[in-house]
Amino acid sequence: MGLVSMLAPVADDMRRVDELIDRRLESDVALVREVARYIVASRGKRLRPALLLLACGALAYRGEARFGLAAVVEFIHTATLLHDDVVDESELRRGQHTANAAFGNAAAVLVGDFLYSRAFQMMVEADDMRVMRVLADATNTIAGGEVMQLMGSHDPEVDEARYLEVIRRKTAKLFEASARLGAVLARKDGLEEPLATYGRHVGTAFQLIDDVLDYSGEAATIGKSLGDDLAEGKPTLPLIHAMRTAGPRADLIRQAIRDGGRGDFPAVLEAIRGCGSLDYARAAAQREAQAAQRALAPLPASEFKESLLKLASFSVERQS
Repeated sequence: MGLVSMLAPVADDMRRVDELIDRRLESDVALVREVARYIVASRGKRLRPALLLLACGALAYRGEARFGLAAVVEFIHTATLLHDDVVDESELRRGQHTANAAFGNAAAVLVGDFLYSRAFQMMVEADDMRVMRVLADATNTIAGGEVMQLMGSHDPEVDEARYLEVIRRKTAKLFEASARLGAVLARKDGLEEPLATYGRHVGTAFQLIDDVLDYSGEAATIGKSLGDDLAEGKPTLPLIHAMRTAGPRADLIRQAIRDGGRGDFPAVLEAIRGCGSLDYARAAAQREAQAAQRALAPLPASEFKESLLKLASFSVERQS
């Protein structure tokens, strides 16, 4: 099932969110407007706001607050991407030049700050302390995860446990918060943790597959250059597994992580394929998706729950 049909139960809601995002990106500062329009033109999958809307639907919450908070999580996500691309010196995302490549690092960082502050303005408008706590805690956790990833850059000693901790903080936390907010808005306290658990596992699966696609995807499909993770010295799960199992070739992988760049990419790719490291990472993602689906057991049957279940499968099966 394609993503569009999977998200059909919230298609109208997503259009409302897109309209709200367009309105709230407006600024009287010309450069902010220019960069914001550039970002909007490269719309991503919008998975985090869709997850929040599906969680609301699954708990029969139809209040207006869901639109503003769906926009908030997308703003937070986009701000993290702007900052990440500067740190990683990335040039491509979603098949086009990154904002830092198009406008410079300073503009990308400062517009990222604008998006964070706009998100917090909108968060306050919800006038709900529980909502603010969930989003403030998530934003702080994400920032900590980004620093942890930076500390592990070019370090071949990063093990699987530390790697998973980074992606649960850096990527999965906003998925977790988005799903949890559905229960917060619906005032279903007993379903907060099941939905948060679902979001955490889906987000982890999503990042694991991102890391697999960096070594197995098509650049035109995934919208970025293959080998970016290795070029940035990121020890992701395929590399960590290969270092454990590649025998004499492990030293090559270790040195490639230390050095960064793309010179060793063909040899490293041959090593991780030979060790079954991509299959190992995919299997880990599949376990995360299955755990996400199990977490939804307490939710009543509905088309929204069905989409949440399918979204967990999509996180593993996708090719971009």
